[in-house]
Amino acid sequence: MAHLLVIDDQDTFLDFLGRTLEIMGFRVKTAHGGEEGIEILQSGYDFDLVITDILMSHVDGIAVAEYIRHSDKAGIPIVGITGNTGMANHKLFNSILIKPFRVKELLAVIKSLIEDP
Repeated sequence: MAHLLVIDDQDTFLDFLGRTLEIMGFRVKTAHGGEEGIEILQSGYDFDLVITDILMSHVDGIAVAEYIRHSDKAGIPIVGITGNTGMANHKLFNSILIKPFRVKELLAVIKSLIEDP
């Protein structure tokens, strides 16, 4: 069972996404914002994939992705989610989904990036 970290600063969306992914069979840890996401990554959790909102207040998803890419966890696939189509080709992310997206689109991306969904 794949272990996912989901990061977003909008509690309602974070809770929805976390619960939905758990129902689909994933182990999910959620973080309320980029700062908490980085703290969780630093605390030694081992994740198969990180899903992060890109545009968040304080510490954004780009800072989270930069942290991951410059850490010993650099190989973790990162899925960025955003409502800003201008972010669609950012190089730090393995994949970017533009809001609104369907859950089946997210599931397809996850399956394409990890072998044990």
